[in-house]
Amino acid sequence: MGHHIDQGWSELTQLTSSDDIPSETSVIPGAPELGKKEAKKIRRRAVKRLVALQEALYAQATDGVLVVLQGLDTAGKDGTIRAVFGGVNPQGVKVHGFKVPTPDEAAHDYLYRIHQAVPARGEIGVFNRSHYEDLIVPLATKKMTEKAFMTRIDEIHEFESYLLEQKITIVKLYLHVSYEEQGRRLLSRLKNPEKHWKFSPNDLTTREHFSSFSEAYRRIIPATSFDELPWHIIPADQRWYRNSVASSIVTEAVAALAPHAPEIDIAHIAKIRDELTTELNDSND
Repeated sequence: MGHHIDQGWSELTQLTSSDDIPSETSVIPGAPELGKKEAKKIRRRAVKRLVALQEALYAQATDGVLVVLQGLDTAGKDGTIRAVFGGVNPQGVKVHGFKVPTPDEAAHDYLYRIHQAVPARGEIGVFNRSHYEDLIVPLATKKMTEKAFMTRIDEIHEFESYLLEQKITIVKLYLHVSYEEQGRRLLSRLKNPEKHWKFSPNDLTTREHFSSFSEAYRRIIPATSFDELPWHIIPADQRWYRNSVASSIVTEAVAALAPHAPEIDIAHIAKIRDELTTELNDSND
């Protein structure tokens, strides 16, 4: 089919503040048709390229990348992380999962624990859930006033803009899963004893409020898809499709930074190499 990593999925999945989240959860609306076999090839190419880019990013250490993953339960956040970063050097990638705040975290402002987990320059950080939970949960459960909602959006915009100023590129991915597919995945977990550990009674509670959480996302995602910090909407009903698109978007974002290893004084390196070679040769005599 002739697809390439730079086929423009980043642009096709971007959401502006005036857009609605597409209802489609299997494919990207308006994107070229993509089969499972080709999608897997695209993911492998993207990951291979990302491995080299991450090494250069780490060596250069002038920019960092933060990948924010959001989505309803079973959307595949863990699977996406494995598919995109499974082959990358773990020394330069840090994954943080944000659950219910600890007592110490709850005693601080909601961005306290988030800022502590922001990647350093040279690193790629991945947030499995994020500061957006502090918008989604209270909005879905009707525990946030309109004034507080708007204030928090402004705070998040300022926070993310500050990170950009500090040379931290932010890639925001919303994994869009349907109610039907969520049900199938929950049932699959229940049928497979090896997957029971992934199941929580809270999953069913959240599923009962699927509409409320979906509506919260439909409001929050456009409202926080800032011009310089857009969200990417990734259809997540098909794992292979989701992984291919996510891999390509992340790779494009890192490639846009054009990372490269620092230049080394070749003459100096050559001198050290020759001295070491001589030393080793002498020791063998």
